[in-house]
Amino acid sequence: MDKPTYRLEHFEGPLDLLLHLIEKNKLDIYDIPISEITGQYLDYVNKMEEEDLEIISDFLVMAATLLEIKSKMLLPKEDTDEEEEGDPRAELVARLLEYKKYKCISHELSDLEDGASLFLYHEQDIPAEVAKYIPPLDLSRLFHNVTVERLHALYIDAMRRKEASIDKIRSKFGVIQREKISLQGKIKDVLSYARKHGRFTFRRMLSQKKHTKMEVVVSFLAVLELMKMGKIRLQQDEPFSDMDIESVDDGNNGSEDELQGLEDYD
Repeated sequence: MDKPTYRLEHFEGPLDLLLHLIEKNKLDIYDIPISEITGQYLDYVNKMEEEDLEIISDFLVMAATLLEIKSKMLLPKEDTDEEEEGDPRAELVARLLEYKKYKCISHELSDLEDGASLFLYHEQDIPAEVAKYIPPLDLSRLFHNVTVERLHALYIDAMRRKEASIDKIRSKFGVIQREKISLQGKIKDVLSYARKHGRFTFRRMLSQKKHTKMEVVVSFLAVLELMKMGKIRLQQDEPFSDMDIESVDDGNNGSEDELQGLEDYD
């Protein structure tokens, strides 16, 4: 069973009584005259009946606290080099301020609770027929600035954009076949070109006709294979610069043995 709350003339607890005495005498809460307030507090406590001693134990604890603070303030201060102790009332002032804050909050909540009965809330009760209503579309307002010339201009613009999005070449293809390039055939072509020109650059060789990306890659692989076979020499002065290629005369120019050695590359 919870311990009952003791009320003394509408005071709940010792802090409430102490705060009332401070406000009644218009005292500064940060500079409480402890002797005066202690005497008034004890007068109120003495009015409590003795049979309620167990219930008012908190009031007696506060009375003892006030007497302790009063005694500390009455003692003479010694002149020492040690750091001066704080105000004995500081802890009590902090408790009073915190209590006052929560007391004000409780009053605000109580006022809100009292006024809550004045507000009524109910769900939206719009009839289904009204909720489904859609105002008629005003066509004259919708098309007030639409003319035949403007519609024609919009149509021409739409057709132009549609035509521009179509690849005129690829759109005519039926089925696009994958491009197949033979490495063996490309090696023969590069070797033939090397025999014919002797010394040339890779870029110059590719400039003879238009090549796809795949053909450029296979041509580069063919150059590497011919260099590995000793058919050409390759020199590149720095990364990403053009490659100088030179044909190597090994005495097998166009012979069947030379061509036979290329059959393994496909």
